[in-house]
Amino acid sequence: MAKKVVGQLKLQIPAGGANPSPPVGPALGQRGINIMEFCKAFNAKTQEMENGAPVPTVITYYADKSFTFDTKTPPASFYLKKAAGLKPVGKRNRPQGSPTPGRATVGTVTVKQVREIAEAKMKDLSANDVEAAMQIILGSARSIGIEVKG
Repeated sequence: MAKKVVGQLKLQIPAGGANPSPPVGPALGQRGINIMEFCKAFNAKTQEMENGAPVPTVITYYADKSFTFDTKTPPASFYLKKAAGLKPVGKRNRPQGSPTPGRATVGTVTVKQVREIAEAKMKDLSANDVEAAMQIILGSARSIGIEVKG
């Protein structure tokens, strides 16, 4: 007999950085999920990824207090900012896009870099081919103030 699904939880956790402190611990604890078991499994699954890359994660938890989780690729904005060479700023020490996208640019990427990002994100995008995926990535670049050079 199948387990009864109680709910789903979506979190964005740094690769290899799951620990019981907020926001992971309280989000899991209030749903009755074993926090340390999740942290160990998540860190083991994301050890191949770049350390600190934000990983969108969907956690499905069941009535018997067990859980499963699915990880996705880091957001396109993370890859774009990294490719553009933006330096970390602000309280969270993360690179930021343009405060006025469309008017001011904060960096540039090449079409080749956009293609590489599209290929890396392909499994998480709703695109049928790489060309369509590149259009999605181009839209993301435009929205954060990164210019794409021929």
